[in-house]
Amino acid sequence: MRHYHDPMASVLVNSVQHHATNVRGRDFVVGDLHGCVDALRYLLRVITFDPENDRLFSVGDLVDRGEHSEQALALLDKPWFFAVLGNHEDTLCAVADGRVRRQWWYGIGGLWATALSDERLQHYAEILQTLPLARVVGSGKDRFNILHAEFFGSDAELDAGNYSDETRQRLLWGRDLALGNGDPQRQRGLSLTYCGHTPMRDIKQVGSQVFIDTGAFGPGGKLTIVEPLALRRWSISVDEARAEGAAALALP
Repeated sequence: MRHYHDPMASVLVNSVQHHATNVRGRDFVVGDLHGCVDALRYLLRVITFDPENDRLFSVGDLVDRGEHSEQALALLDKPWFFAVLGNHEDTLCAVADGRVRRQWWYGIGGLWATALSDERLQHYAEILQTLPLARVVGSGKDRFNILHAEFFGSDAELDAGNYSDETRQRLLWGRDLALGNGDPQRQRGLSLTYCGHTPMRDIKQVGSQVFIDTGAFGPGGKLTIVEPLALRRWSISVDEARAEGAAALALP
């Protein structure tokens, strides 16, 4: 994957990856991509993304449902792109390991992989298994976290990374907070945390968590990018992006 020395590179500790504050450029977070790469191309142009100095963090679910899952997976080779594991990537890994049947995966959006050989699937799984469950960016008042679904606990508990099976399941699949069934008080001591997993009509904050999956793959849905420290956001649907010629745009 990345074979060069980068002073902004991070160190993997258990299931959490820590990133120093970006002193050279800006940091952005993108919602669940689900193969909607054309919308991403457009938004990166709108925000004048600088691949030499800016970083793009992903809340996971790069694959399934949209049209360009393999293009989305190729983003993992970009030195400016940093994803956490989503439940759809976790499912891909489970299929590659023989723990989940392909047919079940196809039922939740994995149909793009019907022509994918077992060897290619294993290749993707080996890459995805290196992704952390959470990323922590910066420190102090400028700190923010990225994870896929939800987390109940403090920054210190997130940083520890020694998650139980139940916590791991919640990080990948949990919806209690998004659906109003979780107590935000259980997030006491947790910095602003960006997540996806549960599609929202619009960005929604519950307790410390900000849900930025605005359903890019579905009718009426959009892909959303936020700039945490500047509190700015941009959204566009795949159809709108293509109407603006996004399919012809090159990724940085």
